[in-house]
Amino acid sequence: MTFSKRYNFAALTALLIALFSTVSMGIFLYVFFKFLSAWLLLFFLVSFLVSFLIVQYRVEKFIYFRIKKIYNDVRILNEKDFPKPSITTDMEVLTREVENYVNVKKLEIETLNVRENYRKEFMGNISHELKTPLFTVQGYILTLLDGAMKDKKVRKKYLQRANKGVERLIYIIKDLDMITKLEVGGLVLSKENFNIIEQVQNVFDLLEMKAAKKNISLVFDKEYTESILVYADRERIEQVLTNLLVNSLKYGKQDGTTEVSIENIIKNKVLVRVTDNGEGIAKEYLTRIFERFFRVDKSGSRKEGGSGLGLSIVKHIVEAHNEKIYVESQFGIGSEFSFTLEKGK
Repeated sequence: MTFSKRYNFAALTALLIALFSTVSMGIFLYVFFKFLSAWLLLFFLVSFLVSFLIVQYRVEKFIYFRIKKIYNDVRILNEKDFPKPSITTDMEVLTREVENYVNVKKLEIETLNVRENYRKEFMGNISHELKTPLFTVQGYILTLLDGAMKDKKVRKKYLQRANKGVERLIYIIKDLDMITKLEVGGLVLSKENFNIIEQVQNVFDLLEMKAAKKNISLVFDKEYTESILVYADRERIEQVLTNLLVNSLKYGKQDGTTEVSIENIIKNKVLVRVTDNGEGIAKEYLTRIFERFFRVDKSGSRKEGGSGLGLSIVKHIVEAHNEKIYVESQFGIGSEFSFTLEKGK
């Protein structure tokens, strides 16, 4: 008779019990009654079946409650992760199942640790971003209260600087509010058909003065004589382009170039590329650059200003359109950010 592995222990134990019982019964009958009967075969089968059922049931209950106690003690596995129907008396299978559960839980714990570290880093970053302009504003106000208010020139200068600190706080809070809305789906996109070439040119015009400070050229990869229509939220895509181009100018080299190209990739998609020959991003930072407040060059980027939320906003806006964003970069050579958009009609 062939048994599944989960019944091997109970079957072997039942067989031994049935053999012992049958032999004992045979000896008893022969010694006291001087006869043997074919009924011993039936006795053997009944003994085997009854023993098998009892042993299998008891072993399953024993293993279930013992393993359940271990789960409760170590608090790694939940009882619901080890349902009673999956209990087996095959210790090899049982060990493998427990190892699988433990590995899954270890992965969950590691994920939670990563999230906890991210939370701590995020709280540290946001507190730094907020306290810098707050302390600046407080410093100017306290100076005015200590007597500088009497000097009209100093008063005006300090109030103007305090106002810049307040504007920076408002800028950070607005960006955080936008990300929150994008994450919870609270920001409604107003999609329409528009010419992406014209939109890129508008952003070029807006950033012309900023680019001139470093003598960085904002150009297309070629002359686009025809319109390329996309179906998206015009205002949000303008923000994506602005943030990417501002980021390119921020880390761009003096007398460098930032180039935008638009390509047809499949029937209903276009790919917008923003490429520069700036500082580039080290490989170890590429997976983190879309995190809120993450900065590759913390000192340099702070000099350039910004909320530290630009790329995070870009990612969220693109994903809100159900599109993808990509980044490729080589440190010291340059970076390329690209994202897909749905073609317009």
